[in-house]
Order: sequence, then C-alpha cells, then structure tokens
Amino acid sequence: MSSSSQHPGALAVTDALFFHRPDAQLHKDDAEKLTKTALDGMEDGELFLEYRESEGISLDDGVIRSASFNTSSGFGLRAVLGEETGFAHSDELSRSSLLRAVDAVSAVRAGRSGQMAAPPRATNQRLYTDANPLGESDFATRSGLLSQIDAYARGKDSRVVQVMASLTGEWQAVQIMRADGTRAADLRPLVRLNVSVVVEHDGKRESGSYGLGGRYEINRLLNEETWQGAVDEAMRQALVALEAQPAPAGAMEVVLGAGWPGILLHEAVGHGLEGDFNRKGTSVFAGCIGKRVASPGVTVVDDGSLPDRRGSLTIDDEGTPTGRTVLIEDGILQGYLQDRLNARLMGVAPTGNGRRQSYAHMPLPRMTNTIMQPGSSTTEEMISSVKRGLYAVHFGGGQVDITSGKFVFAASEAYLIENGRVTAPVKGATLIGSGAEAMTQVSMIGGNLELDPGIGTCGKAGQGVPVGVGQPSLKMTGLTVGGTA
Repeated sequence: MSSSSQHPGALAVTDALFFHRPDAQLHKDDAEKLTKTALDGMEDGELFLEYRESEGISLDDGVIRSASFNTSSGFGLRAVLGEETGFAHSDELSRSSLLRAVDAVSAVRAGRSGQMAAPPRATNQRLYTDANPLGESDFATRSGLLSQIDAYARGKDSRVVQVMASLTGEWQAVQIMRADGTRAADLRPLVRLNVSVVVEHDGKRESGSYGLGGRYEINRLLNEETWQGAVDEAMRQALVALEAQPAPAGAMEVVLGAGWPGILLHEAVGHGLEGDFNRKGTSVFAGCIGKRVASPGVTVVDDGSLPDRRGSLTIDDEGTPTGRTVLIEDGILQGYLQDRLNARLMGVAPTGNGRRQSYAHMPLPRMTNTIMQPGSSTTEEMISSVKRGLYAVHFGGGQVDITSGKFVFAASEAYLIENGRVTAPVKGATLIGSGAEAMTQVSMIGGNLELDPGIGTCGKAGQGVPVGVGQPSLKMTGLTVGGTA
C-alpha cells in the first residue's frame, strides 16, 4: 500500500513513464517492495527514478554547427545509516537491476540498524508548468530562431563580424519512493537562450553576450521582443568593450550592479553556508550561528519557491518541498542550507536543498535561488559617494575556496568611478577578496533588487545544477581590484 505526496498529475505521468510503458521491465509493486527491503534498518534513503529529454541547437556564423536530442532514464538507490551512505545507480529500469542495487547498498548495514527518519511533508504547490517545452514547437521553428538572431544582429551594425547563438530545452520527470510507501513526483521544464556577438573596429575585436531562461514554455524565448532584446544587450556590451581601457589595480571602493552580480554572493558566501561544509567544520562560517557575519542591513535568503525561476524546484531531489530559508538576517547568521542527511546529523530540519545532477548522483546540500534583500539607497547615491573606485555592472566567471572563503571574480563590464561620476569603461578587472570579509564590507544597499535573467549553473563535487541569484546594487569598501593597467 502506498500513499502519495505531491499532486496526482505528476505521479500519474511518472508512473506511466517508469512502470506502464509497453516495454517496462519494472513494476511499481516490485519497486516499492525492493525499496523497503533495501532500507530496512536504515535511517534514511530513497529510490530516485528519472526520465529526461533534452535538446540543444547551436549556430555560429549563420550555420547550425550542432544539434542534438537525447533521452535518458535510470534510477539511483540510496541507503543512509549514520554518516555512511550506500548508493547504486543504473540506466536500466528493471527488477533485476534494482535487485543488484539492493544488494550493493545493503552493505552499509554491516550488522547495525537505525530508525527510519520521517518522510518529507506533502505539498500540492506547483511552481512551473508540467508541459514538456520541446513539444510546443517543431525543430524547424527552433533552429530558424537562431538564423533570425544572426540576421538581426548583422543588420543592426556593420561592425558585427561573428554571431553565436544557442537554444536548449529540457524536460525532467522524477519520482521519489521511500520505504514507508510515500511517493513524491515532479515534472520540470527548463529552457535557455544564449547570444554572443563579436564586433570589430579599426582592427580591434571585442565580444558581448547575454542569456536568459527559466522553467517555462520555450515559446517565451521565441517571442520576437524577447530574443531581439537579448541580441541588443549582447551587442551593447560588445560595443562598450571596444571603448574600454585597461582596468586599474589596488584596493578601492566598488559599486556592484543589481541582478547577475549576485553570483559573487552565491560563490563567496552561499557555498560556505551549505550544511555539509559546516557539519564537517570546513567552512569559514562553521559554528557562527547567532554571530555577526555581515554588515548591518545585509539579509540573505535562499528561495527555491519562486515561480518559473531557473533555480526553483517544487520539491528537491529527496522529496522535500522547497521554501524561503533565511541565512543571514541584518548581518547575523541564522542557519545553513540542509539536505536530509546533514540536517539529521546536525539536529535541525531539512530546508529543501537536497539536490542532485541526475539519477547517477547522490543528493548534496545545494543552493536554489540565492538573494540579498534590498535596502534603501540608490545606485546614484552610491556612485556619488565614491572618489575613486569601480562600478562593476556584469560578471563573468569566478571561483572560491570554501575552506578559506577567498574568491576571484572577473568583471565582464565595468567602469571607473572618479569624483562621484561614472567615467571610462575598463576591461580586465577582477575582484579579489574573502567571502566572510566581503559581507562586512557592504556599506550601502540599494532598493533596486533584481534577479538574474536565468543563466546560472552551479558546480559542486562534480555535479552541475541550475541555480539563480539576485541582489540590489551594493557599495563595498576595501575590495582588492586586480587590473591590467
């Protein structure tokens, strides 16, 4: 007998995918019985079933360079006892394959036993459409969009010498089955459009790029106003870069733009607030609950329940509903991001942040949409208060060392601030600092909160998952800028 957690539509669709296909080799009753057998005497665990369709089309110089369509399916069986985890996965959804997985994960027991943790609470929330975005238009329409992008960009400016564009769509169906018969299911669309433009003038070449996406219908990206806006923004960045001079170096005040620059928050602070690093004492934020870790006014949340956002999930990959988790409030550390394993070992509740790349990966505590809340200052007030500094509007790549908290970020669009005014664009600027220190260097917080356009992918332990970031404009003092001047 099984009870259902999550709306019946998703369960019905996933039952049809995993158990009711004409060629199905795994029956629901067998899956439930074998999951119960595998988790007997364990403290946690689940059977994670996944089906995924994905398509990617890319264009370069007016020619479709690649087009791919893939389907995949499989299961991951996890058994948890204490801090130890047994995990087995297979791309063969069959009773025999699941039997072998049961034998493998049972090795964790080794004569011990524990009490199974309570299942995640049920939810009927829906944060995005159930529809498969690849079924809304034909391939000719989707590939034709990229040709339109190429023609539009070249028609806008004679300095355009190269256009690259890509369109991706994905539909993921998951079902999570537990030892007590509770089940949860989710149907997850994901789409993304990327545009990159290279311009040349007097022998000098520069590029600009822009992307957007989320958990919604691909037709939103096919809208003319939407894709033309993406081309316009990519071209604007490229033309600004043509005029840029080498960036200065040294300690200075920095004003960060709203939206995507929140990637600094994600890397420098967010990873350090994930439960596993803090349980093991390897994060600079370990043991700091209730202590000041940021300037007054700094409030940071992770919210996986925002409709249609790239980082959102109706339920995480353990079946826990996502929600709004306050990490830092008015500069004081309030808590960490938790999956079920680390939450149980730390004696707290899971926060809906147990995420995995696919059925072949174990869940880890991961961010969803990580956002700094707005303040009351304006960007103009921040800039006017700076005598010499940097205005970083957009970021490229970055990296952080979790143990030390040290980070390095490249600014893809930045300007000098001189005597309270934005002056020349600069290139080659990098921001260098420590996440723990950086949050105490926030001196002004804007009221203009923006979320990123839907392009983030977070890497951890070899796994990549879609995420979102957001922040208002910020003024930070004493950051080190690495430049080329």
